[in-house]
Amino acid sequence: MAKQMKIHKSTLVLLIFTTLSSFSVAQQVDLANVSKIGKSKPVAFSGGLSAGSVMYGGNPQPGRQEWTYYLNGSLNVNIFGQINIPVNVNLTNLGANIAYPSLPNRLSLHPTYKWVTAHIGDVSMTFSPYTLNGHQFTGAGVELTPGKWKISAMSGRLLRKVVYSGVNPSVMPNYERFGYGLKTEYTAAKYDLGVSIFTGKDKEDEIARLVNDSLGIQPMQNMALSLSAKLNTVKNMSFIVEYGISFLNRNLYNSGSENRNTYHAVNARLNYQFMKNTVGIGYERIDPDYKTLGAYYFNNDYENITLNYSRPFLKGDKANIALSFGVQRDDLDHKKEEATNRYVASAALNYTPSEKIQTSFNYSTFQSYRNLKSQFDYINETSPYQNLDTLNYSQLSQNMEASVLYNFRQSHKQSQRLNLTASYQESADRQGGIATPGNVSRFANSGLGYAISFIPQSISVNASFNLSYSYASSMESYTYGPMLGITANLLKKTLTTGFSTSYNVNMNGAVTQAKVLNLRTNAGYALKKKHNLRANFVWQNKDISGKAKKDITTTTISYSYSF
Repeated sequence: MAKQMKIHKSTLVLLIFTTLSSFSVAQQVDLANVSKIGKSKPVAFSGGLSAGSVMYGGNPQPGRQEWTYYLNGSLNVNIFGQINIPVNVNLTNLGANIAYPSLPNRLSLHPTYKWVTAHIGDVSMTFSPYTLNGHQFTGAGVELTPGKWKISAMSGRLLRKVVYSGVNPSVMPNYERFGYGLKTEYTAAKYDLGVSIFTGKDKEDEIARLVNDSLGIQPMQNMALSLSAKLNTVKNMSFIVEYGISFLNRNLYNSGSENRNTYHAVNARLNYQFMKNTVGIGYERIDPDYKTLGAYYFNNDYENITLNYSRPFLKGDKANIALSFGVQRDDLDHKKEEATNRYVASAALNYTPSEKIQTSFNYSTFQSYRNLKSQFDYINETSPYQNLDTLNYSQLSQNMEASVLYNFRQSHKQSQRLNLTASYQESADRQGGIATPGNVSRFANSGLGYAISFIPQSISVNASFNLSYSYASSMESYTYGPMLGITANLLKKTLTTGFSTSYNVNMNGAVTQAKVLNLRTNAGYALKKKHNLRANFVWQNKDISGKAKKDITTTTISYSYSF
């Protein structure tokens, strides 16, 4: 497989070089149009800058820095009205004492000329869920969109080397990782075709190997390929399919067959519209242990089948309904000690009888069936019926949400509205068709809110009361409390101020467990529409049964400038 990767690497480099060469020629031809260039400014700048600081006070919070700062900036340089060069900067001292595979501080440039965009610095790109999917890298990328084509390419460092530290044992070490990729798409009237390839490889390090081997961390190499197509050959019908394959070497120090694996993935969707109805069916299957080094996290070992239906109805499409049903199963290669089947169904209804009233209702149910396959139970059983029910578990959960918004007064001077929300969730584990004691849980939340706005004065007041109920592990608990807030725009709307307070009480049965009081205030001032100053202050008092009272403060100050 290593030999195959070298061949693909040389081919990829050639394609990237050819693409960039064609871009260079096209650029020279367009720049020859001096008449257009002469009508624009030689150089024009636009963008913004924001800086802020967050300070924590009161009782210390675990894992929280007492003072952090951030600096974010974006600058766009326009040359002769033809070329754009955006520059983005993100700087912070958050987690300054921790080694990261990807730094939170970032600097990136995104120059654009007509149908060409380049990405330079600390950037991220997405080709496919099965190849490169939003992974940040330090390097360079390019996106070309000439006519019906879209070509993307990237190359850079995916992960910095992280050495194991006893001070922060939760941060796992890793090898330095590099990657490169190419994606090509062609769009026609009735079909789209696409192909993407990504390769990633860890840099071998004999010094790091001494520590990483003991933690089971090995350098890896990967090549992932994706083929996609979208067909619109039938009126009102679309068919989308994507196939992914990943070649993964999990240990470069030992390239035996046990470490060289090939994984497959497929995703297909069909949608059809007729007489305001929309019907869809989808299928996705991903092999167990499917992995690409171009993604931070990947779900695998499952097969999904989904059905969807939606349509508006009533005069003026005042109501909409959406239904869906799905089946999922795992343990595709039958090697796990347990297998799970899941069934998901949902229904959503939105109804707006008038401009004053808006309603919505959502319901979903989730059922999971699990079969444990312990070898000891099979060995020790005395009859074929002994473990018929004891090893089969199912979990059923139901969710309901409803809301009503009533605007009962609306004029040029004042508006008033009332909002009511409610939700309920229930889940239970069942064995042999009987609910397992202690594994039934219920959660209910409700809130009633009122808001009034005095439009000429630019003042708004809102108040609400919230109540939550939970039943879990055979215990009941309640949380309830009010909230009050007010906002005002002063000095010809250049000064925005706000204040809010909330008080929550948590009870287990008839015993009060916690009381929490929050006070929040904020102010923002805009100067000449370019300068903005903001300040926020939060004070929280926690009174938890059996613990000392805590006072926590958070102060945030920020400044932003746009030009």
